[in-house]
Amino acid sequence: MPAGPPPGDLLGEDEELVAGRHPVEEAFIARRKAIRLLVVPQRRQALEKLVLHATNLRIPIIEVEGGTLTSLAGFDGHQGIALVTDRRQFAGLDDILARAIERGEAPFVLVLDSLEDPQNFGSLLRTAEASGVHGVVYPVRRQAPLSSAAVKASAGAVEHLLLVPVEDLSEALTDLHVRGLRIIGSDADASMTARQADLRGPLVVVVGSEGQGLGPTVRRRCDTVVRIPMRGRVSSLNAAVAGSILLYEASSQRGGDRPQIGPEPGRGGGLDFGEELGEELAVADEAAAPIAEELDAPAAAPEVDATVPTAAPAPKARRRAAAKPAPVEPAVESPVESEEDALLPGSSAIDSSDAGGAQ
Repeated sequence: MPAGPPPGDLLGEDEELVAGRHPVEEAFIARRKAIRLLVVPQRRQALEKLVLHATNLRIPIIEVEGGTLTSLAGFDGHQGIALVTDRRQFAGLDDILARAIERGEAPFVLVLDSLEDPQNFGSLLRTAEASGVHGVVYPVRRQAPLSSAAVKASAGAVEHLLLVPVEDLSEALTDLHVRGLRIIGSDADASMTARQADLRGPLVVVVGSEGQGLGPTVRRRCDTVVRIPMRGRVSSLNAAVAGSILLYEASSQRGGDRPQIGPEPGRGGGLDFGEELGEELAVADEAAAPIAEELDAPAAAPEVDATVPTAAPAPKARRRAAAKPAPVEPAVESPVESEEDALLPGSSAIDSSDAGGAQ
């Protein structure tokens, strides 16, 4: 197998690497600009659907060694596939509020105060997207970067979230408070539990760092701090777990069981990665439509020559309701159904089985 181009030629300065099966799938669904697809040959068969989709979109496919892809991604959980895209476009606070208005919902924002672990960062992004958060705000310094490992931990949720990195987190919280959002922080020593707090309406949930929790300036911006009650001997929870509990408690109070209003722009359903696969299904449906219509249509009545007089049809006897039962000897049973009985619902002569019947 050829060694392929050197790593420096696989990822440019203005390009970003999305690694892992689910993140690559979600990047296709979100219609990120795809530049090239990197695949480890030994994993190609298991990733054939993604490779085929990239081929249909005429995206260059480059086979690389697993070690080379690990070096590019910065971690070894890439699952043998990565998509090179253009640089991610970040949003602002106004964009988050605009998305809430588009969905007809009260703004719901997650703020991360200096998380250090990319896995926690990505896991909270995944939970945020699943619980209906409109956007995530985090500092550009003293924070785990949005690396390939964090994107992989989010399972591609970053493609459907508005991400807002800010220089001054305290100032951003003040701005959100002025716009009418309540700031709820997490603190193990808080007197009120998350269940006791009112988490409805325009809301910001703040999750502190793994070691220090909420910073002093961020804590002063909080309207309320809540704790998660624990019955075991462990004194604290993982930051991603604690944040996920708070997000789902807020989502539940806000009506988290309501059906989703609709897919985000550009998002398909299921494993449909784009218009190409949708068009193939549409062609198949169109070809099958005449057959389905023919099977569903009632049997045509026989043609009658209007020039030949015919007698009026005699009314059909209602066999079960009108016919008088004939006397039957008690010991005699008819082993064979009559032709008319065989057409009645529930008869054994009718075959009721139907032969029915893309990270």
